[in-house]
Amino acid sequence: MHMWLIVVAYLVGTMPFAFLVSRRVGGADVRYAGSGNVGTANVLRTAGVPTAAFVLVLDVSKGAAAVLLAQRLGAEGALLVATAAAVVVGHVFPVWLRFRGGKGVATACGAFLILAPVATALSAAVFAVVVWATRYVSVGSVSASLLLPPLVYANDVQPALVASVSGVALLILYRHRANLQRLFAGCERRLGQRP
Repeated sequence: MHMWLIVVAYLVGTMPFAFLVSRRVGGADVRYAGSGNVGTANVLRTAGVPTAAFVLVLDVSKGAAAVLLAQRLGAEGALLVATAAAVVVGHVFPVWLRFRGGKGVATACGAFLILAPVATALSAAVFAVVVWATRYVSVGSVSASLLLPPLVYANDVQPALVASVSGVALLILYRHRANLQRLFAGCERRLGQRP
């Protein structure tokens, strides 16, 4: 049962809403348009605000849904936090898109909002402030992800949860490596700026 819960969480994460919704509204294939990332920021760039907002809600929701489903089926402790990590991994490496998914920020927000609501809400607020101040989504994403583990540690004593959050934060940081390189080179795109 434990392994099946993790597999189910992974499969929930693999639902590529950015790809599906963009194609549905007649937009370009996000894998080959804009930044090529299957995520909300690229949908915003290629399909506009309403579509991006819808994708954001769906990605956050699938993260929360995977954790809530695991809770409903009796998961707790290390197994529960493993499902949170699995849904993010599913989003980042979806089998349906040859393991080329998004960067995991919105899905992680949904998953950890259930397990660590205060810390996640604070991180989300930091994301919003940083993006508003800099107009760099990547800087907001990295800042919020790096801040989440210490916030969870300060508000929770479950080692498994801290480990899960830390692992996900490292994965998100890894997925933003190209953004960071462009940022240091001075060519990272700002919010609303087309390629």
